[in-house]
Amino acid sequence: MAENGQFHEAVVIGGGPAGLMAAEQLAGGGRNVTLFEAMPSVGRKFLLAGRGGLNLTHAEAQDAFLGRYGERAAELTPLLADFGAEALRAWADELGAATFVGSSGRIFPAQMKAAPLLRAWLARLRAAGVHFDVRQRWLGWNADGSLRIAGPEGERAIRADATVLALGGGSWARFGADGAWVALLRSAGIPVANLRPANCGFDVTGPAGAGWSAHFRSRHAGEPVKPVVARLQAANGEWLQRQGEFVVSADGVEGSLIYALSAPLRDAIAARGEAVLELDLVPGRSLERLTAELARPRGSRSLSSHLQGQAGIKGVKAGLLREAVTAEEFAALAPEPARLAALIKALPLRLARPRPLDEAISCAGGVEFAALDENLMLRERPGTFCAGEMLDWEAPTGGYLLTACFATGYRAGTAAAAWLARAGR
Repeated sequence: MAENGQFHEAVVIGGGPAGLMAAEQLAGGGRNVTLFEAMPSVGRKFLLAGRGGLNLTHAEAQDAFLGRYGERAAELTPLLADFGAEALRAWADELGAATFVGSSGRIFPAQMKAAPLLRAWLARLRAAGVHFDVRQRWLGWNADGSLRIAGPEGERAIRADATVLALGGGSWARFGADGAWVALLRSAGIPVANLRPANCGFDVTGPAGAGWSAHFRSRHAGEPVKPVVARLQAANGEWLQRQGEFVVSADGVEGSLIYALSAPLRDAIAARGEAVLELDLVPGRSLERLTAELARPRGSRSLSSHLQGQAGIKGVKAGLLREAVTAEEFAALAPEPARLAALIKALPLRLARPRPLDEAISCAGGVEFAALDENLMLRERPGTFCAGEMLDWEAPTGGYLLTACFATGYRAGTAAAAWLARAGR
């Protein structure tokens, strides 16, 4: 018992992948490690991420892989060089979770689920001496620099020679990532970029400024739209294009294709007040071919039947077509196949806002890299390191998020161990 509170050689706050990896590196360096977690158990969001198949990382070529981190590629490249996709696969294999590469290039454990891997990992951490203290929330620092930790028994002061903060982002608060740490760090003078949703859905606006019509929502909410090509003019003027599928939600759109474009969509909305996503509903047909097919006589058939017969536009795609224009505008398209084809090949989907942060898969924003040295140590608080999603970076789904969380945890943990060694502790 230290004079001003309990003493711990090394403390990790946060039990997600980044925190657990940091704890592993500290324990592997012979340090006594205590990990504090606000939730009743660790790895809750990790387990949820693996519910449908744990996508650990990706087999993409290195340059393309690093490019997935956008504006933060430069900061993350050296960390991923130390612990990237191949190192992560080797680490999982050591835990008995051999991995395989799926047809899309995504890498999964053979058992697919997160639970077996997490159980093996926690067993190894406990065997290495890591102590887990759950239902313990970090409340910042006391005036003497000790950590404020609050649990069911009340608040206590904790002193540590080295601390790793791995507090997660601000999405999915029910699993522990509530972003409450932002105010704590800012009050300590540490610059934190505002947390924003990433890999998220968006609300739509219709021709009259409202969202989906009640008719469309009742018929198609929850339906996938595939295949389509989506085009977007980003805030910097660059045109981006992706092919894939998305899902109609009650208020807008979500799913893999939307998530892949969520960062430029979000930034376009911030810059312009809305984002316009152009959808090609029939990506396998050229505009010229589609125009010719729609110009064929339809006789007594309705326009809907003609669209289905000549272009395969039916169901949710037909519904999207009608949602994009007013009823009068849609009727006026019937005798003009060129205009109708142009609309099908570039259907404007107007997005008003991203869904709330707590619904997002991940978040952008966080502790600014300028506040950290190359080892992720806070410049203003020597001996305190940050890792994981609480840092100011973002990435698409597909294993990129988890890989960077592991890599930042690895760097913070190894650097914290080195810090203790240099200090002679």
